[in-house]
Amino acid sequence: MKRPLFIYSFIFAIIGVTVAYFLAGKNEDVNARYSLPVAPRSQDEQTVIDVYKNSNEAVAFITTITITFDMFSGIQPEEGTGSGVVIDTEKGMVLTNLHVIENAKQVEVSLANGGVFEAKLVGIDRDSDIAILRLVDPPDGLVRIPFGDSSALEIGQQVIAIGNPFGLNRTLTTGNISNLNRTIRRPDGTFMKGLIQTDASINVGNSGGPLLDKAGRIIGINTAILSRSGDSAGISFAVPINQIKRILPELIATGKVLKPDLGWVLIDTDQGPMVHQIIPGGPADLAKIKPIMRRVEGAFITGFVRDLDRADLITAINGVAVATKDQIDDIISQSGGATSVKVELAQGRRNGPSRVVTIDPILR
Repeated sequence: MKRPLFIYSFIFAIIGVTVAYFLAGKNEDVNARYSLPVAPRSQDEQTVIDVYKNSNEAVAFITTITITFDMFSGIQPEEGTGSGVVIDTEKGMVLTNLHVIENAKQVEVSLANGGVFEAKLVGIDRDSDIAILRLVDPPDGLVRIPFGDSSALEIGQQVIAIGNPFGLNRTLTTGNISNLNRTIRRPDGTFMKGLIQTDASINVGNSGGPLLDKAGRIIGINTAILSRSGDSAGISFAVPINQIKRILPELIATGKVLKPDLGWVLIDTDQGPMVHQIIPGGPADLAKIKPIMRRVEGAFITGFVRDLDRADLITAINGVAVATKDQIDDIISQSGGATSVKVELAQGRRNGPSRVVTIDPILR
């Protein structure tokens, strides 16, 4: 006798429920047997975790549009990316590298909350590769990171970098301070001085992002890497935050940093730094500084002659002995140019006739 179809359906349903119940019980046993508590964090790990939680939302993703010209395809827009860090929540100020936004026709800043904001350039300092942006109509709830003290850094100190390498937003890497007061040559031949060297992994897109200490304070802005391949080789450099703090108020107020100009061109010699040329009517000229290239005027010809014997060798600036023109530049730049500069000179050579002059720099 044939049984109704619903009888078979009922039997299969009972079997299914029974098997499911049995398997669920087994799964509970397996989970109970093999599940482990969350891995404990060391104190060092927890410190890094806390720094990231407190800081990552202040790191901005910067997108730029520059215009290039190709003779075959004409004018072409080109997109670039980098990093930045919010330093003023009320005004929407973002600190980044100059090379991240240089020559950009349009700059947009993406924040951790998903918002994308147009940004206007506030100011730049080419010497330190620093730029300040201001968000147009900044949102409420911005997060900033406090400044630290880069003068207190030590080699071997652990550091944390946050940025957007290869477009991977708010990526954290860690490392150590490998050395301090480094000097590197830029592609244009000029030098950046006083940099922090670190082995934290820094790649394309990290530029402009913060380098932090273990207290979560900004100690530098990541700016360059040393690499033969273009990717991280464990040697990267950051602009010290104290160097940035010195110029930040002027940069925001005026859009640039005025530098003291003494109206001279210096060269290094085996005797020390000498004045090679002076700008007529400039501060050095008014102070009667004698350069190597001395101007001569005659009835029929005007030109320059080299006069090493009477040229001025600089032995000290503001009472500090100097041996290179870089040392002179550092002392003068750190003085801020607000006061006169006392220059100790020797004529022609170290043991030549000496004198002291005072030069009043011009801020440019």
